[in-house]
Amino acid sequence: MPGLIALRKRAQGDKPLSGARIIGCTHVTAQTAVLIETLIALGATVRWSACNIYSTQNEVAAALAEAGYSVFAWKGETEENFWWCIDRCINADNWQPNMIIDDGGDATHLMLKKYPLLFNQIKGIVEESVTGVHRLYQLSKSGKLTVPAMNVNDSVTKTKFDNLYLCRESIIDALKRTTDLMFGGKQVLVCGYGEVGKGCCQALKGLGCIVMVTEIDPICALQACMDGFKVVKMNEVVRNIDILITCTGNKNVVTREHLDRLKNGCIVCNMGHSNTEIDVGSLRTPELTWERVRSQVDHIIWPGPDGKRIILLAEGRLVNLSCSSVPSFVVSITAATQALALIELFNAPGGRYKQDVYLLPKKMDEYVASLHLPTFDAHLTELSEEQAKYLGLNKAGPFKPNYYRY
Repeated sequence: MPGLIALRKRAQGDKPLSGARIIGCTHVTAQTAVLIETLIALGATVRWSACNIYSTQNEVAAALAEAGYSVFAWKGETEENFWWCIDRCINADNWQPNMIIDDGGDATHLMLKKYPLLFNQIKGIVEESVTGVHRLYQLSKSGKLTVPAMNVNDSVTKTKFDNLYLCRESIIDALKRTTDLMFGGKQVLVCGYGEVGKGCCQALKGLGCIVMVTEIDPICALQACMDGFKVVKMNEVVRNIDILITCTGNKNVVTREHLDRLKNGCIVCNMGHSNTEIDVGSLRTPELTWERVRSQVDHIIWPGPDGKRIILLAEGRLVNLSCSSVPSFVVSITAATQALALIELFNAPGGRYKQDVYLLPKKMDEYVASLHLPTFDAHLTELSEEQAKYLGLNKAGPFKPNYYRY
């Protein structure tokens, strides 16, 4: 994770997070461990839990705990365990948190609901997922957000790298590890053509799949068409597809009606953060049989002489982090962005950030990108004074206005 390590080396002498007491609720993986060590090196103290009951790497959680860090997470938590772990990060003796780093908004939600007085003393929230950002904007709109929050998900260094490149590689890894699938010629329906959907579609097309897309947004739909994908309604193709992947950030995208119409052997999985996209609860009925065939892989069997079955991965939760690993290099980009957002919110003078949701300043996005260029031996061209003046830019950046679409 070169960028995160470079940030640690440059900033640890200044201890910009000295006095920060951080609640972390993210995926507990090897990459997260590097982020935790970085935050500690920058002066923070942390208590950490998992944002997904299946994504924790137990060996990592154990190593962090053995090293003396307060980590509450293990793979396969129950829902009750999940909320208990987050509560342990918030409520402890001689501990008063003042920062939150969240992935999905669960720590923010629990603290606001159960510990409102503690929540009001938070200096800032850093959120990295579509789901969590959506919840923050809802809180802001209703007047319930009483602290500033940083929307890392829509930072260029998150959405254009983590969401696209990480998902482009990890969707294939997750499907291969769980199903040993041959991709060539398979008909795949990808729900959603945002950055995650784009990454999934590119990877699947490259391996010979026939890829179709569902979309609600005409702009994203037009992008899919121009990239060579057929845009359809789910009901038009649901009987014929071999793989169904959701990545919308929405709820009930795949309903029981859709699941009933899938053909025998169809693989169903989710690449969005939340487990709400596929209505898994509707499958837990007496007439359907659940058969666990390997870790995170269930056959759901319908009654009748045909014995139709579908293959459900990770019970509809985030399939890449539940069933495979993710590229450390891309996670380094996101983690460095998160660390900078924490530093910015924690050290911001009073009044700079109000009780609202903000994007990371463009200059910081560019700084995160620059930390990762040496890995590729990349050399940036420098503007001359005349060129900078012609473009109306500072030679050192930022190089694009906030409205620029990369």
